[in-house]
Amino acid sequence: MKMKTKLIIGWITISISILTACFWAYWGIIENFHEGWYHTSFKQNIKLMFLQYLAPVIITIALSLVAIFKNRIGAILFLAIGIALSSFVNNPVASVPFIILGALLWFSDFSPKKWKYRLVLILPLLTLIACGIEPVIRVSGRINDGDFGSRKIEQNGISLIWAPKGLGWPDDGTNWYEADSICTYLTEDGLSIATEPQNIWRLPTIEEAIKSMQRHGANAHGKLNSEGRPEYEIRPDKETPLWNPNSKVIYWWTKTEIDKNNAYMIVYDGKIWERRKNYGANYLGFRAVKETE
Repeated sequence: MKMKTKLIIGWITISISILTACFWAYWGIIENFHEGWYHTSFKQNIKLMFLQYLAPVIITIALSLVAIFKNRIGAILFLAIGIALSSFVNNPVASVPFIILGALLWFSDFSPKKWKYRLVLILPLLTLIACGIEPVIRVSGRINDGDFGSRKIEQNGISLIWAPKGLGWPDDGTNWYEADSICTYLTEDGLSIATEPQNIWRLPTIEEAIKSMQRHGANAHGKLNSEGRPEYEIRPDKETPLWNPNSKVIYWWTKTEIDKNNAYMIVYDGKIWERRKNYGANYLGFRAVKETE
C-alpha cells in the first residue's frame, strides 16, 4: 500500500479515536455529576469518578497512544477489546467500532507523530474541562441542611407532607408496584409497615412533584406546559428539603400512570420520563407524601 494512502488512513483513524475519546469525556463527566458524586467522602467520589465514569475515556486515550507508537500493536489491542466487549455484553454489535478501528490501524501510518500524540491528549482533556465546569459549580453549591425527617412543603399551590427517611423514603431503588404497595401500608409516622392497608401515604402525582421541586431552599416554580412538559423558572437540583444529596437515588416514581404497564418518574433536576412499572434500578426510588392537616 502506498505511503500517501497509509497517511490518509492514519488521519482518518486518529480522528475517529479522538472523536470517540471526546464523546467518552463528555459522557463521563456529565454522568459523574448527574448520577455519581453522592458520597460524603471526597476520596470515594474521586475513586468512583475514575473507575466508573472516566474509565472509557482513559482507556480510549491509552489505546490511541499505543496505536500511534506502534500501529499494529494498537490494532491487535482494539480487536481484542472489541471481542472481549462483545462477549461481556452479549451483543456482537458492540464490537463493530473496535473491529473497524483495529482494521484501519493495521494499515495506518501516523507520521509525523508528535502532533497526533498532542491531539489525542489535549482535545479530550479540553472536552472534559469545558463540559465539567457547570456541573462542578452546581454540585459544589448544593444545599444540604441535614434534616431528613418528614417535611411539610406548602408552595406553588401544593401543600404536602413528604415522608421521613426510611421505609417511605428509602435509599434503595424499587419498582413502581412495590413503591405503591409500601405507601398503602405505611403507618402515620412514615417509619413502619402495618399489617393492614392504612391509605395514609401515597406516591405524589407528576404535577405535585413538579410544583414541589426546589433549588437553594426556594421553590423552582415548576408547572406542566400545554404540551405536558415541565417548565421551571429555576432549574431544580438534588438538594434538601426534597432530595438527599448523599443518596444514589436520582429518580422518583410518581402516582401518575400512563397505562397499566407504565408510569412517570421524575428526575431531581425536574425532567420527567416514562418507565415500565416493573423497572427497579437501584437509583430509582420514591418518597411518599400525605395530605397536610
